[in-house]
Amino acid sequence: MAGKRQEVRRPWAMGTNTMSFALPEALRSYVDQRVAGAYGNTSEYLRELIRKDQEDQAKKRLRELIKEGLESSKGRLVTRKAAGELKERALGSSR
Repeated sequence: MAGKRQEVRRPWAMGTNTMSFALPEALRSYVDQRVAGAYGNTSEYLRELIRKDQEDQAKKRLRELIKEGLESSKGRLVTRKAAGELKERALGSSR
C-alpha cells in the first residue's frame, strides 16, 4: 500500500533537522485524527510520542538496574546513619 510521505521538523532544536518517512494511509489517517484532537501539528504529536518512549525506556532501565541490584547479593541490615548517608548520596545536596 503506498503511503504519503510526512516531514517531521524540530523548530525548537538548535540545528533543525528534517526527517521524512512513508506511512500507510490508515496510519496517516490515525495521525491526522490525533493531531486534530490535541496537537498543533504532526511534529508536535511525534515529538510527544518520542518523549514518552524515552521516558518508558528510562523507567525500563531503572527497573532492570533495581532487579540486578536485588539479585546481586544477599541483603544486609542498614543502620539509620547508613540509610541517611545513602539518601544524601542519591539525592545530592540540592534538597
